[in-house]
Amino acid sequence: MEDDDDLIPLSALQHHLFCLRQCALIHIEQVWAGNGFTAEGKLLHERVDQAGDGIRAGVRVARSVPLRSARLGLTGRADVVELRDGRPLPVEYKRGRPKAHRADEVQLCAQALCLEEMFGHPVPEGALYYGRTRHRQPVSFDVELRRLTEEVIEAVRTMLRSGRTPAPRWDRAKCGACSLAGACQPRPLTRPRRVADWLVRQLDAQDGDC
Repeated sequence: MEDDDDLIPLSALQHHLFCLRQCALIHIEQVWAGNGFTAEGKLLHERVDQAGDGIRAGVRVARSVPLRSARLGLTGRADVVELRDGRPLPVEYKRGRPKAHRADEVQLCAQALCLEEMFGHPVPEGALYYGRTRHRQPVSFDVELRRLTEEVIEAVRTMLRSGRTPAPRWDRAKCGACSLAGACQPRPLTRPRRVADWLVRQLDAQDGDC
């Protein structure tokens, strides 16, 4: 895929696993808004970039590294790539804490798949650094994670090609932290569906009384 318009942004993989509608709003409808969480994340990444490239303890460190995979149709950047004996190890910086879902791991694994294609070397592991815990969490790119990552890539590609934005689904934990809540309107747009379901139940009950 030589046309950049056909390439999937690495960030879309995480958005897709977090919320299908958020992914579509950002990558199909080109909607974006910031909040305190996004501002905190932006500040963290700026600090990472400002540290600059260099060599630390014998390890070459490159920051904001452009990534691309022709095989998978991916494009994006890695926050940090450490080169150990010429072999790359991606490190992704996240604002918050480790999550119950695997969105961060999938995004990191996709970076590794790009690096494998670019360097011609296997990339068996990487790391996630979380700003809230200030802890670096190693991630092994095993068969299961690689399979999940490629499945998500295909799911995102299918969504983007469809050009369709899924209907909202209210989730207190996710929607409360999402910067796109104002554009998405998950609660108001979810209520009509609940009213319709209630009407269907009432009609079914009346039919049963006949």
